[in-house]
Amino acid sequence: MVTIVTGTTNKPIASETLKDFFRKHAEIEGYLYIGYPIIGTVDGAYPIDAILVSPSMGIVAFNLIEGKITDGYEDAQDDCANKIESKLKGYKQLVNKRTLCVDIFVITFAPGLLRCPQHDEDYPLCTNEKELQGELAQCKWENGTYYYTNVVSVLQAISTIRKGKKKREIVNPQSRGAKIRQLEDSIANLDNQQSRAVIETVDGVQRIRGLAGSGKTIVLALKAAYLHAQHPEWKIAVTFNTRSLKGQFRQLINTFYIEQTSDEPDWDNINIIHAWGAPGGGERKGLYYTFCETNNVEYCDFMTARDKYGRVDPFGEVCEKALEKVKSIEPLYDAILVDEAQDFSPAFLRLCYEMLNKPKRLVYAYDELQNLRSQSLPSPEKIFGTGLDGTPRVKFAPYEDGRPQQDIILEKCYRNSRPALVTAHALGFGIYRRPETQDQSGLVQMFDQSSLWSDIGYEVAEGCLEDGHQVVLQRTSSSSPEFLEQHSDIDDLIVFKSFETQDAQDRWVADEIKKNLENDELRPDDIIVINPNPLTTKKIVAPIRSMLFQEGIASHTAGVDTAPDIFFANDNDSVAFTGIYRAKGNEAAMVYVVNSQVCFDSAFDLAKLRNQLFTAITRSKAWVRVLGVGKSMDGLISEYEQVKAHNFTLDFIYPTQSQRNHMNVVNRDMSEAEKARIRSGQSNMAGLIADLESGQIFLEDLGEEQVDKLRMLLEKK
Repeated sequence: MVTIVTGTTNKPIASETLKDFFRKHAEIEGYLYIGYPIIGTVDGAYPIDAILVSPSMGIVAFNLIEGKITDGYEDAQDDCANKIESKLKGYKQLVNKRTLCVDIFVITFAPGLLRCPQHDEDYPLCTNEKELQGELAQCKWENGTYYYTNVVSVLQAISTIRKGKKKREIVNPQSRGAKIRQLEDSIANLDNQQSRAVIETVDGVQRIRGLAGSGKTIVLALKAAYLHAQHPEWKIAVTFNTRSLKGQFRQLINTFYIEQTSDEPDWDNINIIHAWGAPGGGERKGLYYTFCETNNVEYCDFMTARDKYGRVDPFGEVCEKALEKVKSIEPLYDAILVDEAQDFSPAFLRLCYEMLNKPKRLVYAYDELQNLRSQSLPSPEKIFGTGLDGTPRVKFAPYEDGRPQQDIILEKCYRNSRPALVTAHALGFGIYRRPETQDQSGLVQMFDQSSLWSDIGYEVAEGCLEDGHQVVLQRTSSSSPEFLEQHSDIDDLIVFKSFETQDAQDRWVADEIKKNLENDELRPDDIIVINPNPLTTKKIVAPIRSMLFQEGIASHTAGVDTAPDIFFANDNDSVAFTGIYRAKGNEAAMVYVVNSQVCFDSAFDLAKLRNQLFTAITRSKAWVRVLGVGKSMDGLISEYEQVKAHNFTLDFIYPTQSQRNHMNVVNRDMSEAEKARIRSGQSNMAGLIADLESGQIFLEDLGEEQVDKLRMLLEKK
């Protein structure tokens, strides 16, 4: 059947009639793009009304006529065919010597005409379904099976984006460099959902959900470039939380736009901008600062916001206050795209919404698992509230075939292998964590909604996904492509290793990186070293960097030795070291997670620490090394051995609501004041117990009321 992907179009009636035709003809295979692609010419961008890419028919471009005037349609067909041919001939994989290996057909479709006028047979003109079916029957492509995938890749304009920044020079076909090149080639095409997310344009709010590695950042960048190409007059903003994503977004948008249009983006109309921002103009501006400046609202910086509102969500608080102070908001943009939306409060998304001209084109993407404990963001009805009449300002319409989707889930993970992803989930949730006592669960956190497991690509292999029941969850074959794990043995894909001293760990990492560069044919930008604790990273990674320096290997600490917006060095000839927060949104073939023992156990913020480990592991495109020192690291290794023994499945008893509530309380993120209060309470309790045991204090000394309250509290547990 034909997959219909609907972009923006100024010919809605003809487009809808064309889509209806292909809905009825399930025997036809391929992709039908409406309002796509956009082809660069000397005269500027040239949008194609609609195009069918089929392994049996080749490329069939449709020149759509909305009204009844067909004058000049022959010239329009010639123009369309020549431009498509010129574009395709620029790709060696589609050319044999000087001959294009793709058959191109052009059909003019004018459903507004009652009958078809006299016309040249060399220039097909159709007015109804029967005529269209007859013309399509004449479209035959003999070599379609061989070239089809490459054609789709070229038309999606991503043939170079996923393959790295420069050509890999491979000598050994079995090296890690050869394997990562093969992986990059294998994911050179967008899948169905990614393609929809890029092209389908909603007059309103659109949500894109997916796991880390599902392609959200690439999709948003391509979508921004596509909207800019279709509507160069629009003011478009792209925003995010991780500062190092700025350079990545600019590079992706620029590459995609040039490949589409053969021209540079108009950076006056497409703004890659931080969420918060600060005074000073230029690169320092952010959406929140711009909102305050435009609407004459007092701006609040991070330190002031933290002191005033605490550490939990200071940015959300300042956004909420800013919205409350403005009665009439000045719209500034025609479209805003938000990446990493799970890192923002609903208040920031509302602020973005209010900064938009009607029809409020807001696209926000987030990771379903960035907040492991629960659904990372509320429903759109809750986020955007209700209008004066009490109805939701934003409500997603049910999915209809051929209609632009408002809610898109990117199910496939193209970054992490199945074993690596399951391992990250198992450690993040504490699936195989040994409990303190036999009657306790070792789980650190759990989804409140069990259905989320299905949304992120798991299925029930055994048992029942209900509260209090044993369940075994496994990755589906469709959500975790096999080629991501077939290139290497399991014991090479994932390595957990414990050391007696940090110096021994550091020496091992430096030696391995040297081998990666000298023997494995990896490049410096194929490697990331992650220290989970962002506060200690600069100091803690210094010995490894010193060892590399002695070997003549360049390295840098992202955001410290580079500009805040830069993750990989500009020349890509330097190994990146980073804390966990700057690592978000980035990826590499080989990832070293050092000092992982800090994530094993803690009296405070254990869920946060486990999430840091989850995020670190999921930065890997191929191989990951989880390293640490001492007994705590041995504990993590024990958990990993259980994951491996269970053949990379999740086998556990799904916790009840009361158990999940308890997890959320015990492992919640706390301020320093809260932690100090608990430490004080623990100290006092320990002293009280010691005095009671020694007989220095008797229960009667405490008072009956106090003892009863203490007993009642303990019984609740």
